[in-house]
Amino acid sequence: MISNEILFYIMGGTVGLFAIIIIAYYLLRKKMQDSEYKQIAQLQQGTKSNKYSSEVLFQKLYLTYLKIPILKRYVLKLRRRLEIINVDDEYITRRDAAKILTKTLLILTPLVIFTIVITHSNMLLMGIILIFELFMIDTYIDGLVDKKDNNLLKQQIEFFSEIRHAYHEFNMVEEAIYQVSQDDEMDVSRQGEKIYEVLISNEPETELEKYYDVAPNSFLKEFAGISYLTKEFGDRKIDGASLYLKNVNNITQEMQLEILKRDKLDYVFQSLSVISIVPILLLEPLKNWAISNFSFTQSFYQGKSGMIVQILMMIITVVAYMLTRKLKDNGSTSIDTRSENPWQAKLYRKPIIKKIVDLFIPKKGTKDYRKVQNLLKDSASKLKMEWLYVNRIALAIVTLLTSIVVFAQLHRIAVNYVYEEPTTDYDIIGGLSERDLKNANELTEKDNVFLDKFKGKMDTTVEDIQHAMKYSKYYQDSTDEEIKTASERVFKKLKIVNSEYMQWFELLLAIVFALVAYMGPIWILKFQLKMRQLEMEDEVMQFQTIILMLMRIERVSVEIILEWLERYSNIFKEPISKCVNNYEAGAWEALEELKNDVSYPQFIRIIESLQAAVEKIPIRDAFDELDSERDYYQAKRKESNDRLIQKKGMIGKAIGFAPMVCLFVGYLIIPLVFIGLTAMSNTFQNLTV
Repeated sequence: MISNEILFYIMGGTVGLFAIIIIAYYLLRKKMQDSEYKQIAQLQQGTKSNKYSSEVLFQKLYLTYLKIPILKRYVLKLRRRLEIINVDDEYITRRDAAKILTKTLLILTPLVIFTIVITHSNMLLMGIILIFELFMIDTYIDGLVDKKDNNLLKQQIEFFSEIRHAYHEFNMVEEAIYQVSQDDEMDVSRQGEKIYEVLISNEPETELEKYYDVAPNSFLKEFAGISYLTKEFGDRKIDGASLYLKNVNNITQEMQLEILKRDKLDYVFQSLSVISIVPILLLEPLKNWAISNFSFTQSFYQGKSGMIVQILMMIITVVAYMLTRKLKDNGSTSIDTRSENPWQAKLYRKPIIKKIVDLFIPKKGTKDYRKVQNLLKDSASKLKMEWLYVNRIALAIVTLLTSIVVFAQLHRIAVNYVYEEPTTDYDIIGGLSERDLKNANELTEKDNVFLDKFKGKMDTTVEDIQHAMKYSKYYQDSTDEEIKTASERVFKKLKIVNSEYMQWFELLLAIVFALVAYMGPIWILKFQLKMRQLEMEDEVMQFQTIILMLMRIERVSVEIILEWLERYSNIFKEPISKCVNNYEAGAWEALEELKNDVSYPQFIRIIESLQAAVEKIPIRDAFDELDSERDYYQAKRKESNDRLIQKKGMIGKAIGFAPMVCLFVGYLIIPLVFIGLTAMSNTFQNLTV
């Protein structure tokens, strides 16, 4: 249970934090009353007056965060994602970045204070948890940005609905988009304005390619592409309905499926991340509870064994947390927020480090090089080969040094426990009374005198300790039997103290851990690859929708279809890109090579239909079944998404609950049972002697 003193610290820290927030608020408010801000307020009076104070506050906070080195990294990372959603609107991008980071800090600060209060007696655990909490900021920030991305996707449903009505009125694609984009309240309106600028530009194809690079999701890419094709080639009537509006409706149905999929994934994983994190925060409270109620477990929890289990628990928690994130991640909607000049690139440019890293990178053209290169491509990793190996080497070095430090810390803990453990001549099953505890501590202090005297002397014998005790002030009136018992007890302690130093096998273990860490990034990539393979069916069905939209447009060729599939592909991007590059050398041969590069049956069926459309029949006839069986494919898509979510949910629950199971089984139940039975057995043996 948490003591009153700790509760007092928590309450004091909370009150102090609240006071700091109030003071900071009034200081910022006073600063904004200065002439410069007052003049701006007067200029803006009458336009959003009820929101202006908070708007200015977030703009000011944004500039403040940029001046703080630690927070600057997170601000810039937020910018790279938000400026895509906000289409280069600097004011809104700054406001949203400051708002998200402020929410993060308001949650993180009390959590850090709580961690420091709970783990103040264990500096190693405190440091690891604090570092882990900093790592969690990335996840929370990503979640808030994903929320904006999901809101944008939901706004697109309404946006496309308005497009349908506007197109009926104007019968012109660009005019319909312009009219609907005049609603400044929706974020998607800025995307509509950007698409309108593309359509009316002098070089729409070039501008469209630029927009493809910055569009926040594939559905806006599809909408921009279909709008451009309709503007260039004109609209057609299919079964009495506009082909353009039918295609917009197809994109809308795709978005609805995606929204349902995301909502279900969020529901399945909403608590798994928290469940995987909680065990690492419960280590110290659980240890204190066990010691206070079962004092015979003190030797385990405060000794070297307890620290080893704690470290294992932290590793299991971190791994489970990372895998849960990877499992929930939706690769098809992820946005590349990688800096063009990350720390890996800066390190690799240093000549000495470049020479070292190049020694580990396989030679180009070798089997190992192609294997790693294919793994990076297949897992959709944004890392370059050089950056991957910088990560691997850095992680191995950090793990090696950390392992050595941890082993040294474990030896120190074991020695300190020998010096601090209350000494009794019997096994403790229950708790010690206050009087017995005082006597045990006095006996420990006596033993420590002789431990200090013989510490480091490996050839010390029991007789040497007996001789020292006889002529000491502590055992002047003791009998020979008492001295013998005391010397044997001190000798046992001395053996532990003298044996607690860095052993050769511990250095070997540190090297093994470093090798495991060196392989860690590769294993993460393989895990990402497995997760991506689960979504193959979903991507192929998206291909079917794209083909369904393109096949009835005049002058659309197989090459154009392949270019669209390449643009929206994720899992099959590499083989499709290869096919597009080789298409001019021979269409049939390029498609045949694509068929040999993939192994997924449904995608192979699409490739065979494309081959038929190259030489034999029109594209519309090659994919006629897509239109006639549209309802079937839609139902199959929903069922496929449900299966995917079910698979991910089962894997996620197994991974997410693993730390909690290990906490209660490995850190509480097993020690209680094992140590309790051992202590009871020793007690019964002593009673029978």
